[in-house]
Amino acid sequence: MTFASPFPPVSIPDVSLYDYLFANLDPAADLDRTAFVDVPTGNAVTYRELRDDVVATAGALSAIGVAPGEVVALHAPNGPDYGVAFHGVLRAGAAVTTMPVLATPEDIAKQLKASHAVAMLADPIVAANALAGAEAAGLPADRVILLRETGDAAHAGRPVLRTLIASAPQPPEVELDPATQLAALPYSSGTTGRPKGVRLSHRNLVANIAQIEDRIGVQRDDVVIAVLPFFHIYGMTVLLNYALRRRSTLVTMPRFDLAEFLGAIARHRVTFAFIAPPIAVALAKHPAVEDYDLSSLRVLFCGAAPLDGDLGRALADRLGVAVLQGYGMSELSPVSHFTPEAMAGEVSCESVGFAVPNSENKLLDPATGKEIPKPESGVSERGELCIKGPNVMLGYLDDADATDAMIDADGFLHTGDVATVDARGCVTIVDRIKELIKYKGYQVAPAELEALLLTHPSIADAAVIGVHDADGEEVPKAFVVRRGADALTGQQVMDYVAERVAPYKKVRVVEFIDVVPKSASGKILRRELRDREKA
Repeated sequence: MTFASPFPPVSIPDVSLYDYLFANLDPAADLDRTAFVDVPTGNAVTYRELRDDVVATAGALSAIGVAPGEVVALHAPNGPDYGVAFHGVLRAGAAVTTMPVLATPEDIAKQLKASHAVAMLADPIVAANALAGAEAAGLPADRVILLRETGDAAHAGRPVLRTLIASAPQPPEVELDPATQLAALPYSSGTTGRPKGVRLSHRNLVANIAQIEDRIGVQRDDVVIAVLPFFHIYGMTVLLNYALRRRSTLVTMPRFDLAEFLGAIARHRVTFAFIAPPIAVALAKHPAVEDYDLSSLRVLFCGAAPLDGDLGRALADRLGVAVLQGYGMSELSPVSHFTPEAMAGEVSCESVGFAVPNSENKLLDPATGKEIPKPESGVSERGELCIKGPNVMLGYLDDADATDAMIDADGFLHTGDVATVDARGCVTIVDRIKELIKYKGYQVAPAELEALLLTHPSIADAAVIGVHDADGEEVPKAFVVRRGADALTGQQVMDYVAERVAPYKKVRVVEFIDVVPKSASGKILRRELRDREKA
C-alpha cells in the first residue's frame, strides 16, 4: 500500500557533513570559485577561503574547550560568516542549534537551556539580544563569541571569532558515527505544540543532499540567491549545504526587502532562486518587478508552505521561468518531495512533486487510520502523508513521548499534512489535519480558500481560520490584506468566493488587516490570528 520514489536509489556515503561538502574540493576546479557574495557589503569569499576559515573556526572552538558531542548555538542573519560558523562547529565535532534572527532574549535563554548549549556564536547585529539571553541562561560571558569586531564599547573584551581564528591551532581530527552523531538541532513545533529540538544526524543531512543533488537542478555555474534564512532548515539544507555541495555561488541577503532582492538578482545575474510563498506573491503581483532586469533567472523553487497553482502559473508567465515546488519539514532534514527542473513542464505548479529517492510514503485516512492506496489512474483520496527514509530525524531532544507520537513503530513519520497522490506518484499537499475547518460535518481546507482569495486582483494577501458563529457552528473566516488603495468590501470578498466554491466552503466572515502574520519561512501563523479572535 506504500508508494516509493520513481527515481532510482542514490548512494549515501558514510561520512560527516563537513567531509561530504569540503573533503573533495578540487584544487584546480573548485578552490578559487566564488562560494559567497554578500549583498550589503559586496564581499566575496572563495571556496578556498571558506574551507580554511571553517577549519580555523574548528580549531578556535576546540582551543576554548568545545568538545565533540556538545552543542553550540548560532545566532546570526545570512552572510558568509554564517557558513563559516556553522561548518566550523561541525568540523569541531559539535552540533549547531540555530536561532531565529528575531528571537527575543527570553527565546534565546529558553533555547540555550533546552539544547544544553555550551557556547554561542552571535553576529554583532543581534548581539544585544544574544548577550541578554545568554546571561539569563547562565552561559559564561567568555562563551558568547561575536563573529567579528564591532568597535562598540559595550562589546569591549568580548571574544571575537575573527580574532580567535587568526591564531587558532589546527583542530584535532574527530572520529564520529555519522548515523548517530548529532549535527544540527533546529527547533520545530512539529505537527502541533511547543517548539522541540529536532535531532538531525550527519547522516540525515548528508542523505538529504544526496537525495536531491542530481535532480532539483542547481549546477556548478548557477548563481543562487540566499534570502531564505539559514537558521531555518529549508535555508540550511537547500541553500547553505546543497548549493555549496554543487559548487555554485550563493548571493546572501540578511533579510528580505523586495527592492534589494530584485536589485541583487539583476546585479549578480542570479539564475536560481529558492523562495517561499510570500516572495512568490510579491513577484507575481508587485509593480516594482517591472523595473528590474530579471532575465538571468531560470528557476524559482518554492517551499516552506503551499504554493497555489494559479499563483505559480502567473509567476511563471510574468517572469518566463520554471516554477517548481517542494515539500518538507525540519523533522525530514527537510526535503521529502520535489519537482526536478527537468520535469517543470510535466508537473503542475500546485504539486510538490515526487518522493525523494530512498524513501517510502503512505497516506492514512485521518478518520479511520486506514491506508489509502495510490491509484492506477487519476488522483487518490485525501490522507495524512507519512514518510520513511534516511532523512527522518533521530527524534526530539529529551522528549521520547513526542518522538513516539511523531514516528510510528514501522519508522514512518506522520507529517500532520493532508495530501493526495496521482498514478505517477506525484503528491499534492491540500491542508493540515489540525487546521481543517469542520462546517456542518464537511471538511473545509483553509489553504484552498486562501489560494482562491489570492486570485482576486484587489487582494494582496489572505489567511483563513475557523471561528464559531452565534450558533456555535465553526465557519471559515478570511483575514484579507487589500492591494493598494482598492476599496474592497467584505461582502465583495464573500461573493467572490461563493461564486467559485461549493456552498459549504463559503467564507462567512471577513476582516481586513494590514499584514498576515507569518513565520520567517513563510508559514501563516494561524495561532496569532486565533489569539486575535480571543482578544
